[in-house]
Amino acid sequence: MFGDHHSDLAAEFPEFKDKIHHLKSSSAHFSKLVSEYEAVAKEVYRIEEQIETPSDAYTENKKKQRLALKDQIYAMLKKA
Repeated sequence: MFGDHHSDLAAEFPEFKDKIHHLKSSSAHFSKLVSEYEAVAKEVYRIEEQIETPSDAYTENKKKQRLALKDQIYAMLKKA
């Protein structure tokens, strides 16, 4: 469950599943954004599950970072 819960962009954007796969293999920038998103999402998941317990400010910053990355990814998917 851990692997699927925190960073599955295909589940977040099922209508873009094929585009996600295509862009990950054809765009270094998109692939980098996805990697960053997955790392931040994994960290937020660990915080939410209380596996890690950083400060509230740190947690809020990570959630904002995750949202910003997700917005960038979504914008690229819409353009593709």
